[in-house]
Amino acid sequence: MWPAAKPFFDHLAALGNAIALREGSRTLSYAQLLAEVEVRSQQLQQLGARRVALALDNGIDWVLWDLATLQAGLVCVPLPGFFSSSQQAHVLDSAGIDCLISVQPYPSFVQALSDLHLRPMPQAAALHAGTCKITYTSGTTGQPKGVCLDIATQLAVAHSLVQASASCKVERHLCVLPLATLLENIAGVYAPLLAGAQIELMPMAQIGLLGASQFDLPRFLGALAHAQPNSLILLLQLLLALVSAAERGLPVPNSLRFIAVGGGRVASQLLQRADALGLPVFEGYGLSECASVVCLNTPENRRIGTVGQPLPHLQVRLGVDQEVEVKGPRLLGYLGEPSTTEQWLGTGDLGHFDGKFLVLHGRKKHQFITAYGRNVNPEWVEAELVQQLPIAQAWLHGEALPGNVAVLVPRFANTSDEQLAAAVAAANQALPDYARVHHWLRAEHPFSSSNELATSNGRLRRNALFNHYQSAIAQLMATESCYGDA
Repeated sequence: MWPAAKPFFDHLAALGNAIALREGSRTLSYAQLLAEVEVRSQQLQQLGARRVALALDNGIDWVLWDLATLQAGLVCVPLPGFFSSSQQAHVLDSAGIDCLISVQPYPSFVQALSDLHLRPMPQAAALHAGTCKITYTSGTTGQPKGVCLDIATQLAVAHSLVQASASCKVERHLCVLPLATLLENIAGVYAPLLAGAQIELMPMAQIGLLGASQFDLPRFLGALAHAQPNSLILLLQLLLALVSAAERGLPVPNSLRFIAVGGGRVASQLLQRADALGLPVFEGYGLSECASVVCLNTPENRRIGTVGQPLPHLQVRLGVDQEVEVKGPRLLGYLGEPSTTEQWLGTGDLGHFDGKFLVLHGRKKHQFITAYGRNVNPEWVEAELVQQLPIAQAWLHGEALPGNVAVLVPRFANTSDEQLAAAVAAANQALPDYARVHHWLRAEHPFSSSNELATSNGRLRRNALFNHYQSAIAQLMATESCYGDA
């Protein structure tokens, strides 16, 4: 067992017969959970496994195997189902996986026990000392990058999250995001277990998340109605869907007490709409390098338009050019790269403090400069655009241009150009002139990982979008005489 994990398991043991996990008709108490984890831990040790990849759908078994690797003192590598086959192969090879847990066979792995598949340890990069989990970030370019974490860092975040949501008395948490996502793994599994709560688990298709970018709203609402959760973790698109559904009169459980949202800038107007509906939405901010959550709004300390205050186990400051920097528990290093000795970690995000609350502006590397020398963070504008009902996705470009151009994905197939134009005009009202959308194009297709215009978690691949729409933008600008006397 990893030494830092012993207090965690001792705490779970003290919870005895309280229900820990539920998936359909299957339930496990905390005592039963620990017994199941022990069996799996012994299986892994008997097989001589050292680096274990998890390639399972959301469910009880995912949680049990994750905890079993922790108890056995092994390295766990969650393998996201939303990664492409080439990305998955990269993860398996670069992490040196010798044991794969999957219901389906993989090339070069031989089935050993039930869902356990083995292969000789391939040539792989040495790990940073203490690495118990490697989480791969989907990134915006190139192959996924391995972030090496120890258990102490992960549990520090989990403890802070329990403290932050304590007043909500969460008794049931529904895992909506894939468990292979570090945020759900820590905030949706470790934190609820520390709080003695019950974790509701369902296959992703039952939740309504199909593939990398398809979403079934009726299934999602049905899952909420069945689980009656007190807490959820949502990405922006899921929050938009939930708020829009509630505004249309569709049923939303009144059991919800804490809805965390992150993964991208959330427009203040959307949070105000959620407030008007009585939805307890709390925006946060984090990154894999800090084991997910860094800042979070809470019932006691909440300010719309901010991502909340830093969690108590770390410190946040602003560095050069207002870049957000973090000090405290964090990654041991990237896989295959040397450890960093710097005390403060630069996040690449820009922001400022409103009192003790952090306000984000966008990514440092995404900022563009208009032909008039104005700096624009596109995420800010894009968040305002997708807050408008007719617009599902938006990408803003304006580097060296006299007017900003947006490429828009309509929310509905029958959305007209007139409706999109009206939505752009409404969004522009909340923006200064230099950041407004001056011209727009209707997207050919939604931005998704399948067409490589977005990552698997919905973040835009900006270079790919620019390459794809560059000629269309140039034609639009020429047609509308955008380079004229402006």
